[in-house]
Amino acid sequence: MALAVYTQSIIAVIWDFDRTLIPAYSQEPIFEHFGVDGQQFWGEVNALKRIYAARGLNVAEDTAYLLHMLTYVESGEFEGLTNPLLRELGAKLEFCPGMPELLSKLKDLVATDDRYAKHDIQVEHYVVSTGLRQLIEGSAVGEHLSGVWANEFIDHPPPPGFDPDVHEFGEDPGPIARVGYMVDNTTKTRAIFEINKGKDIPVNALVAPEDRRIPIANMIYVADGPSDVPVFSVINQNGGRSLGVYQPSGVNYAGVKQLQDEGRVHSTAPADYTEGSQAYLWLTTTVREAANRICDIRERKLASLKAPAGHVID
Repeated sequence: MALAVYTQSIIAVIWDFDRTLIPAYSQEPIFEHFGVDGQQFWGEVNALKRIYAARGLNVAEDTAYLLHMLTYVESGEFEGLTNPLLRELGAKLEFCPGMPELLSKLKDLVATDDRYAKHDIQVEHYVVSTGLRQLIEGSAVGEHLSGVWANEFIDHPPPPGFDPDVHEFGEDPGPIARVGYMVDNTTKTRAIFEINKGKDIPVNALVAPEDRRIPIANMIYVADGPSDVPVFSVINQNGGRSLGVYQPSGVNYAGVKQLQDEGRVHSTAPADYTEGSQAYLWLTTTVREAANRICDIRERKLASLKAPAGHVID
C-alpha cells in the first residue's frame, strides 16, 4: 500500500474530563447554582437502575443522570436550566494544576520545532466525556479544543405535525427538555473513529487507512478509570498511546493502578500538569515521539523517491 507523503500530520491528544482535566465532577456548579445537595442527587441516580428494574425496565447506568436532571427541571429544582446557563456555569469549573496551560504548550512544542514545522505537524486537543458538552465548551479549556464529544440537551422540541421548513420553535433559549445526544463509556469508542476519519465523514463509511484524517497511531488518550477501558483498548491495539491519571488525593488511585496492573495503559501519573510534573514529562515526551515518528516515515519516503531522468547529453 502506498504511503502518502504529506498527509496525516496531526497528533490528537484526547482527554476525558471529570477527574482528568478537573479534580471533581463537572456537574458541581449546577448543584451550587440551584442549592441542590450533590450527594443526594448522585445517591438517587445510583438507585434508578434498581428502581426501574423492579418495573421490568432497563436504564443505562452511565447516562441515567441525564434523565434525572430532566426530572429535576420538570419538578422545579433546576428551574430555568438552559444551555446558555450551562455554558456560564462551565466557566466556574476549576481545573487540575497546569491546565489549560499545557494544552497550549503541547501545540507550541511542535509549532516551534523546525523539523516538525517542515512536515506541517500539528497538535489538536479533543474531549470525549460522559459529561455535558455545554459545560465543557463554556469552561477554560473550551477555546483550546478542536472538538467535544459529550452529552447534549435540547430545548423547544418541535411539536407533532411541525413544518420541516420552520427551524425556530422558540425566540429565547428554553429550559432543557430532551436528551439530544448521548455518550456512555462504550460509545466513547465511536468518537475515536469519528476523530480518526474526520468529523464530516459518516462513522460507518468505508475509508482506507491512508485516507483517514488522524491515524489512531497518532492519538494519545488521557483518562482516569476503568470506565475508559473500551477506548484504551481501541487506542492501544491500533498503535496509539494511553495515560491513566489519578487525583493527588488518591481518591481514584486504585482504579488507575488496576489499569496499569492489567496492562491497559502505557503509564500512569497524578493529574498534575504543571511543568516538570510526571504527567507533563510523559505527555511532552510522547508528543515528541509521535512527531519524530511521522517525520521519520516521511523522510524515508522522500528519500526513496527517484528523481526523473535528465536530458541526455551526447
